[in-house]
Amino acid sequence: MENKKAEDIRIIDLKKIKNSVTDYFVLATGNSNTHVDSIADGIEADVYKKYKERPWKKEGKVNSEWVLIDFVNVVAHVFDEEKRNLYNLETLWGDGIIKDFKSKK
Repeated sequence: MENKKAEDIRIIDLKKIKNSVTDYFVLATGNSNTHVDSIADGIEADVYKKYKERPWKKEGKVNSEWVLIDFVNVVAHVFDEEKRNLYNLETLWGDGIIKDFKSKK
């Protein structure tokens, strides 16, 4: 995601939440619909390159305001800024452990 210049990257650890839909959410923001689409494509390509895994499900590529990429144990959400603020998953899943992503570079 960093190579696509995704902003405000956060990881929500949901493993200790009973009946959670996944183990982790990865959240990122793009500054346009094209940018959101590019970030989402980059995530899919990076995961395949590193783990040889394809997503179980993808949604939101039609308008690229919020793209969800479901790898079962990890679900990536890539938003434009308006949708990120509107849905505010950090608050909705606030019982999870929220970490800001720090670059290893």
